Amino acid sequence: MTNLAKKLLNKSLRKARVRSTVQGTSDRPRLTVTISNLHVNAQIIDDSKGVTLVAATTVGKKATGTMTEKAAGVGVDIAKKAAKAKIKAVVFDRNGRAYAGRLKALADAARKEGLEF
Repeated sequence: MTNLAKKLLNKSLRKARVRSTVQGTSDRPRLTVTISNLHVNAQIIDDSKGVTLVAATTVGKKATGTMTEKAAGVGVDIAKKAAKAKIKAVVFDRNGRAYAGRLKALADAARKEGLEF
């Protein structure tokens, strides 16, 4: 098994472990975050209905700065959109990533805007 295959397997195991305990409902939908090399995506999903309620991304925007700053901007954006949709509390799905760096910046920015998790 190559190093890349091991890395992908470990990430999929971490993701499955998180998803086995984190479930979004109508009262507390799930906030999931995907971070690539270039972009940051966040969605608030109601798993009971299987629909995305709110989404925010850096794709197609002229966001400048570091990836951490872009992630914080997406956190602010998703919190504002959630407030418009009358969503106050969510469960946080870190998607197999360690809670540090860019992910932490997004979460902190969303919390400052009033989103509870």
